[in-house]
Amino acid sequence: MPPRTRPKTSSASTTILSGAAISRLIRWYGKHHRDLPWRRTHDPYAIWVSEILLQQTQVQTVKPYFIRFLERFPTVGDLAAAPLDDVLKVWEGCGYYARARNLHRAARIVVSECGGRLPNRAAELQKLPGIGRSTAAAIASIAHDEPAAVLDGNVERVLARVLCEKRVLSESIVRRRLLKSADAIMQAAIGRKLSPGILNQAFMELGATVCLPKRTDCHRCPLRIECRARAKLADVTVLPRKAKARANPHYDIGAAIIYRNGRILITQRPPDGLLGGLWEFPGGKQQAGESLKECVEREIREELAIEIEVKELLARVKHAYSHFKITLHAFECRHRSGRIKKIGVADFRW
Repeated sequence: MPPRTRPKTSSASTTILSGAAISRLIRWYGKHHRDLPWRRTHDPYAIWVSEILLQQTQVQTVKPYFIRFLERFPTVGDLAAAPLDDVLKVWEGCGYYARARNLHRAARIVVSECGGRLPNRAAELQKLPGIGRSTAAAIASIAHDEPAAVLDGNVERVLARVLCEKRVLSESIVRRRLLKSADAIMQAAIGRKLSPGILNQAFMELGATVCLPKRTDCHRCPLRIECRARAKLADVTVLPRKAKARANPHYDIGAAIIYRNGRILITQRPPDGLLGGLWEFPGGKQQAGESLKECVEREIREELAIEIEVKELLARVKHAYSHFKITLHAFECRHRSGRIKKIGVADFRW
């Protein structure tokens, strides 16, 4: 007898999750998802704002910012018409201010080039500042049910464990494999007439509440039967593997509290770069071989073209950013001579 050949399979049948498992995940989401304010709307603008806020910020922190932001800027037109300073003020304390600047820039593009309507397709959304692949997929799928698979940090972790992916997560081959799996799952869901937006939210919710980085609640997981890491490993939290983190560098920063006629000088950072557009006491990074007082004098001369007298140390503050740490040394200073020129700053106020 001639050898039997295997029948060709569709992308839906080769997915890492069966249709029954995907349906189970969506049912789990329907019963156990958190009641979050951005889940009570289908307004693409509100969903966009929530997705930008949720980048690198925890849900509990985002809640009040989301409500405040929409109260102050209820439509994309309101956001586009607002001065950037107003947007940054509402964002104040949420961190990663480039998100706010990009949101504002994108709103102005939507108003000027898209008739005030946010694009409804992920590919078009990605052309806007601050919107990457996963954010675009989330907005398009939740607001418009486009079958675009999200692959954010939560989804990556879930899929890496379901697949028992033991290679380092940042490797390009791993990213491609996870994305291919996410796309296959999405196509399988479409084949069962399941909502792309609900599927994406279900995966993100599972990673945010059950399949956590340092602990898991496997008995509650709707994918526990399919999870290869659970079947093969004593501790699933060893996955996904991440590249060894480098030690964050530390910098000493000298800041000048400059008094003149009963007023204090503040300066605005250039619009691009870290903390762009925000106001601060002027100063900068200490260079090798100079004292902190010399650092402050030099920075003020380079940024503002004025001479100051650096007096006593007023405060020393330690702060950590995502990729470096600083110790800020704030000195009382007196304006001695010179007229301020905006060399290294966007603006200044006494």
